[in-house]
Amino acid sequence: MGKLDGKVALITGASAGIGLAIARRFLAEGADIAVVARRGERLAAFADEARQAGRRCAVIVGDAREETTARQAVQTTLDTLGQIDLLVNNAGMGIYGPLVETSVDDYDQMMDTNMRSTFLFTRHTVPSMLERGAGTIINVSSMAGVMGFAGEAAYCASKFAQVGFTQALDRELRPRGIKVGVVCPGGVKTEFAIGSGRTEEGVASSGMLEAEDVAEAVLLMATQPAGARIVEIRMRPMVEPLAGRDPE
Repeated sequence: MGKLDGKVALITGASAGIGLAIARRFLAEGADIAVVARRGERLAAFADEARQAGRRCAVIVGDAREETTARQAVQTTLDTLGQIDLLVNNAGMGIYGPLVETSVDDYDQMMDTNMRSTFLFTRHTVPSMLERGAGTIINVSSMAGVMGFAGEAAYCASKFAQVGFTQALDRELRPRGIKVGVVCPGGVKTEFAIGSGRTEEGVASSGMLEAEDVAEAVLLMATQPAGARIVEIRMRPMVEPLAGRDPE
C-alpha cells in the first residue's frame, strides 16, 4: 500500500519541474491526481502515466493566475475525483535582475503567478476541506521567501508573501483540522527562470537541488501523522557555490 492510497491531490504548475516531480511522487504512493498548467500536451502525457499506473487523473488546462481556472480546477477535481485531500500550490516564476531593470510588468507577473495563484487556489479549495474537517495545503515557496538576495527584490517579495500567507493560515485553519505548510527550497535544476536570470548551461553545471529532492520534502509534509504537522521545510544543496550564494 502506498502512503497516499485513497487520497486526492490537486497540484498547480504540474506540467514540468518541481510540480511534475511532485505529481509523479504522489502517483507512486497511490494518490489520484488533478493537475493544472497551461501546457495541455504535457498534462495529457502525465494523465497517460497515471492511467497506466491504474490511478485516476483530472487535467485542467489554464492559467493559475486566473480565478476562473481556480474555480474550474476545484470543481472538476471534486466532480471527477470526489474530494481534495491535498492542495499543492506550486505554480511559480522568477525574473531576476537589478531593481532598476525590473519593470512593473515583471513585478505583476511574479506576484500574480507566485502569490495570486496561491491565494486563488487556496481560497476555492478550503471550503471543501472545512466541510470534511480535514486537508493539507502545501505551498512551494523558496529560500528567497525567508532571506533576501541581491538582484531578486521583487521575486523575494512574492515568495515572502507566500510564507506569510502560510503562517497566517496555519493559525486560522489548524483549529478546523486543516494543516498548512510551506516548502522553501534553494535553487533547483529545472527550466525555471531560464532566459530570465538563468542559463541552461549554468543550471546544468550547478550543484543545485533536483526537482525530485523537493518532491520528497513535499511528500513528507503530506504524510505526517494525524496529530502532527510540519509548518516549514527549508532546503539547501549539499554543495554551496564558491561565492557563498545559493541561487534561488
